[in-house]
Parts: sequence; structure tokens; C-alpha cells
Amino acid sequence: MILPTWLLLMPLAVQALLMAFDEFYFHHKRGLGKWEQIGHPLDTLTVIACLGWTLIAEPEPKAILVYLVLAAASCIFITKDEFVHARTCSGGEQWLHAVLFVGHPLCLASIGLAWPALHLGSMGLPSYLADTSHDRLPLASVLLGQFAVTVGFCFYQALYWNLLWPRRVPRRRRLPS
Repeated sequence: MILPTWLLLMPLAVQALLMAFDEFYFHHKRGLGKWEQIGHPLDTLTVIACLGWTLIAEPEPKAILVYLVLAAASCIFITKDEFVHARTCSGGEQWLHAVLFVGHPLCLASIGLAWPALHLGSMGLPSYLADTSHDRLPLASVLLGQFAVTVGFCFYQALYWNLLWPRRVPRRRRLPS
């Protein structure tokens, strides 16, 4: 079975667009409390750990197990802010977070499926990546680019919310009685 490259990469593109909307619309609109100022860059670090592992390890059985543990830990870790979000986020932002939570494991699965493309020197290209069309994106370049963009986003989150701007305390949303 040949898996079109664009289909494999679609979760990454959709997640990036949704994350940008969450960050630059919702977060800038309400501000972030200290818990989120620290926690959001840590969330991004869990994704960097997954991507970084694919860059340094060949996808052999033990390395795949490590990746699965990193990915599962990331999926669990990103939910840590929900008790804060319940008090500070609008319904629209909470819905967007739910969509991002669904997309997170899909992105990590896409990265895992594209991982062999980083190590073609020692391994053959798996059949699901054997798209030989002329417009096929080089998966290794995309994963390296994803790693660079994710590291950059992590630095942005840490610097913007913790160093460059004064602390913005989000307004508490009143819960219905």
C-alpha cells in the first residue's frame, strides 16, 4: 500500500494551524497565568523529545518502544492544564483544546510512520512510504523542519510568556451555578 505523503503529513499541518490560532488568538486575548506560562513550553518539550528521538535513533524494536513511551507520556502530560483551563478559558478555546488533544497522538503517529525516512542509509524505504511520484515531499526534510519549528516555538513560548512581557493574569470565567 502506498500512503500519499500529503496524507501522512496532514495532521502536522492541521495541528500547526490550530496551535497558532490557539496561541495568537486565545492566549494573547486572555493572557496566561504562571502555571500555563511554565507549562506550555514544557508541553512543547515533550514533543521535542519525540522528534529528537527520531533524529538520533534508528527505528528498530527497542527504539520504537522508547518512542511509544515518549509519545504516550507526551499525550498524558499535555492534559495537565485542564483544571486551569476549566476556570479561565471560553467555550471556544476549550473546544479548540479538545481538537488539539485529538490531533496530538495523530501527529505523533505520523512522525512515527515517517521516522524511517530519516534513516534510509541503513534501511530500505517501507512500502507505505514508497510513493515515487515526482511531487513527493522529502519526509526527512519535513521531519527536520518540524523539529526546528517546534524548538523555535518552544523558545518563543518560554521567552514571550516568561521574560519579554509582564505577567498577564487571565480573567476567571464564572461557572454557571
